[in-house]
Amino acid sequence: MKEKENIKKIMLEIMGTILGTLIMAVGISQFLLPNQLSSGGITGIATITYYLIGIPMGTMILIINVPLFIVSIYKIGKSFFVKSIIGTISLSICIDFFDRFEPLTHDRFLACIYGGIIIGLGTAITLKVNSSTGGTDLISYLLRKYKPTITMSRAIILLDIIIVTLNVIFFKEIEIGLYSAIAIYLMGKMIDILFEGIYFTKLLLIVSNQSEKIANQIGKEIQRGTTGLFGKGMYTKEEKMVLMCAASRRDIAKIKLIARTIDSESFIIIANAREVVGLGFKKT
Repeated sequence: MKEKENIKKIMLEIMGTILGTLIMAVGISQFLLPNQLSSGGITGIATITYYLIGIPMGTMILIINVPLFIVSIYKIGKSFFVKSIIGTISLSICIDFFDRFEPLTHDRFLACIYGGIIIGLGTAITLKVNSSTGGTDLISYLLRKYKPTITMSRAIILLDIIIVTLNVIFFKEIEIGLYSAIAIYLMGKMIDILFEGIYFTKLLLIVSNQSEKIANQIGKEIQRGTTGLFGKGMYTKEEKMVLMCAASRRDIAKIKLIARTIDSESFIIIANAREVVGLGFKKT
């Protein structure tokens, strides 16, 4: 039974990898590539060779990734390695396939917007199934082997900046770099949305001498639970109960009104909670 579940999981991950790379290929071939824009990484290098010597982008991506996979074969897990190989090959094939069709737009502004969103969506799906398309993921991993202090995000950003700069130098247009930066930013935002969601929750900390009354009223009027944390004012040396409450944005005004009505001297801190899992919120 467990073996069947593992096989099913692997198959779903492979299907997710192929779906993700298919979507990425649409964003690259139909939006960024025909407008000489770059999404950074290996595709940025492949964009230059595509216009310089006419090598199909997908083919070039595969050529560049082969030595990277050879170098990193003993550095990454077997499962991740196999899925990354599948991701790289499928991305290369799909890019060259969609490149045969007429681009959806030749407007660079539209291309960077829609290209960034679509590539970000495909990348997020690929990452969701713990897969990769090689490229900067592998390069940054290898860089960290030689310089452990550098973080993965910094390594990827550094590589993207270098590659986008090369695109600007080659095409001799600063606009390419500016539009490419927008595309890369939107890619990152799309990945964040798919991984963390768009429904931001607020976290309130309420300091008051009437904490019990405030907590009861919040539970009664809004049906939100609160947690009491024992605190001490380091200036006044006075011990107080600090209420902690996670709530949706639409509940914030009501909670503030409750707290200030019961205790006009109450001290309220409101912060963004990127994700809340549990009773009354997300289940997983």
